[in-house]
Amino acid sequence: MTSTVSTPAASTEEAAAPPASTLTLRPGRWIDGWNAEDPRQWQREGAAIAQRNLRWSIFAEFLGFVVWQLWSIVVVSLPAAGFALSTSQTFWLISMPSLVGATLRFPYTFMVPRFGGRNWTMISAGLLLIPAIGLAVCVANPETPFGVMLLVAALAGFGGGNFASSMANITYFYPQRKKGWALGLNAAGGNLGAAVAQFAVPIVITIGAGATLQLPLAGLIWVPLIIVAIVGAWLRMDNLTNAKADVRASLAALKAPELWLMALLYIGTFGSFIGFSSVFPKLIADQFPGFSAFPVGGATLSLAFLGALVGSLARPFGGRLADRFGGSAITIAAFVVMAAGALAVVVTLPLANFWLFLGFFLILFIASGAGNGATYRMIPTLFALRSGAGDGHSSAGDVSSQRTAAAALGIVSAFGAYGGFVIPQVLGLSKSGTGGYGAGLLWFVCAYVVLLAITTAVALYGRRRGVRI
Repeated sequence: MTSTVSTPAASTEEAAAPPASTLTLRPGRWIDGWNAEDPRQWQREGAAIAQRNLRWSIFAEFLGFVVWQLWSIVVVSLPAAGFALSTSQTFWLISMPSLVGATLRFPYTFMVPRFGGRNWTMISAGLLLIPAIGLAVCVANPETPFGVMLLVAALAGFGGGNFASSMANITYFYPQRKKGWALGLNAAGGNLGAAVAQFAVPIVITIGAGATLQLPLAGLIWVPLIIVAIVGAWLRMDNLTNAKADVRASLAALKAPELWLMALLYIGTFGSFIGFSSVFPKLIADQFPGFSAFPVGGATLSLAFLGALVGSLARPFGGRLADRFGGSAITIAAFVVMAAGALAVVVTLPLANFWLFLGFFLILFIASGAGNGATYRMIPTLFALRSGAGDGHSSAGDVSSQRTAAAALGIVSAFGAYGGFVIPQVLGLSKSGTGGYGAGLLWFVCAYVVLLAITTAVALYGRRRGVRI
């Protein structure tokens, strides 16, 4: 059965305008005729549909980030639970979910056009049950072989893959002029999962536990919420028939130099966010063991969640500022602040002052979060500009360029997520080789300076074209 979405009677002024595109609803919550760039369709029914899908997309992606980051929190408590791990093994457990999650983002980019955004959200949310329950089984027994733990940590990468399909899906629901804010909210909602997990897990595993940590609860407490996400997507989300980030579009994106440029910049922004979020609990525990946990009633609280929290909250504002001033301008500012924040951490480390360490790291997190939103906003802008069919900022360009941009969003997000693997590994090498983290942080300062120069060149290119990138 199909039905056509009814619309209210048009005013005399509206009647004089071109007719709005007609939406047709088909079984399985498929929608034909979606056109977010049609102002009349958007005003009458498009905005409400887009917002409903965005809300459930955020919730599902939020849980994906929760599962993705669980091992980064649990590893800090493993020694107290009787697990004997080397420094190298610890950093592998922290970084393996990011390695797998980044790699899964490539195929996940194609899942929305293959199955539909609503359908794939249900499937991808369901897959989160495997690593959540698997973690609970692993950490219940200190005799669990490291290889088994590493495999289950790798399965947590399912949560990281969700981001690519979620962002590629949501970009079709919103007009070009609103993409920065919508994509920023979608990403920020997901990113908050890292903060919530780092806040909740230390409390849950210690509350009422006495001398015994309840580590299995780190995975089990999320199972009911994952089920809610599956049911919510089934009942409230939609599939768009025109969401076609097909193979041809992806090949076109891969051939575009803009994609590789944006992948590099996104490693610097999102890679820094997810990488430092993953390793922050470990950094605090190593540098300031007395501040790694604070008693709260019968539980403990780690302040490591503050990094992921402020970075997540900054992301949509980075997108909104990018909508107004251009993504390159905000990304330039982000790299300046990130370099300064990382350098300040290095300079103040010898002081052994936890609050300075925390404050400068929070500045770095805020800048990386804002940079996430701004850098991601540059992708559809550059591809619209490349097509010559739009102005690159307020117009999306033709259908071909929109599909190429949607494919690029997923591909770039995959490359960016590799930062979650690189940063813990680099800091682990720094710790093993020098006995501290200062050398590793200095390497990142140098990287931010290089990325700053590249982003400045992109901004100047746009200015020569008369476009605010």
